[in-house]
Amino acid sequence: MKKQTTTDAILLLEDGTVFNGKSLGLIGTTGGELCFNTGMTGYQEIFTDPSYYGQIVITTVSHVGNYGVQPQEVESDNIQIKGLVCKDFSHFFSRNTAEGSLQEYFEKAGIVGICEIDTRALVRYIRDKGAMNAIISSDTTDIEVLKEKLSAVPNMEGLELSSHVSTTENYEMKPENAKYRVAVLDLGIKKNIINNLVSRGCEIKVFPYNTPFDEMEKWNPDGYFISNGPGDPAATTEAVLSVKRMLQDEKPLFGICLGHQVLAQANDIPTYKMHNGHRGLNHPVKNLITGRCEVTSQNHGFVVDGEALKNHPLVEVTHINLNDNTIEGIRMKGKPAFSVQYHPESSPGPHDSEYLFDDFVELLKQNK
Repeated sequence: MKKQTTTDAILLLEDGTVFNGKSLGLIGTTGGELCFNTGMTGYQEIFTDPSYYGQIVITTVSHVGNYGVQPQEVESDNIQIKGLVCKDFSHFFSRNTAEGSLQEYFEKAGIVGICEIDTRALVRYIRDKGAMNAIISSDTTDIEVLKEKLSAVPNMEGLELSSHVSTTENYEMKPENAKYRVAVLDLGIKKNIINNLVSRGCEIKVFPYNTPFDEMEKWNPDGYFISNGPGDPAATTEAVLSVKRMLQDEKPLFGICLGHQVLAQANDIPTYKMHNGHRGLNHPVKNLITGRCEVTSQNHGFVVDGEALKNHPLVEVTHINLNDNTIEGIRMKGKPAFSVQYHPESSPGPHDSEYLFDDFVELLKQNK
């Protein structure tokens, strides 16, 4: 493998702070909301997670790219991040099953990034200041030009993004000896979520993000699944309307991440943008029903309003985050509907929470 050449690159934050480094991926300019992920591994799954659409990801692990890439470790058909910020970017990889380098992967997908900066200082800075937009450039270092380009990057609050990552056409997956039919509303679904449903005997039909409830109902499903995805849950108005109708149908319903927030919105419970989101593989969550704790994989910048949930006549809290007591799970009173804020499909991450798929299948069994 030939030695890669790099050029000077710049990271400009919306408050005017500048970090200088070296280029990675494609030479160019890119902008988005800056966020950090604390996971030590699983970078390919992170980069292809549709929930990261519109965001520049900072990886807090020291080395990125050292084990290359392979097709089995994608969560969607495309790289979804807008850019990458890291400390040490490896152009060489050591895993013998890898099919190529991360540099080649980024070049092919047109992803711009920056490396050789003090990511510890950067993460501490935005941890204190809060999430903000930023721009990376390796083809110009003119601050005034970059400030103008950065001003055109939209704010994540109020932004609907599921339309950019959802399927455009219905598709089905059916395992042998399928027992249940699950209609999936795709707001930006990860492949391993689909794998978890299919491996448990669910025949699924995946519908685009704006599919009316009546169209999903015609398929005569045994239950509904609301997927993860990017953007502000308050802006996913079409999905909220569909979920309201699903709840009237009283069939089992399971939501993950954005799907969790949409279930809350469907019950008139607001969500809000966090100072900094939860993104990593080691977030502690307590299951209030069982009393057990789980180490979870998370990726979200919005959260359900805990104050609005207090004394709610239809919804109760099932899971809380042990770091900050934010809401991590809810369920309906008297209806077979529940959701969690984190990612039980565990790709990447620990497998503590896969039982939630079993709980959903059990509801399907009881209500069939």
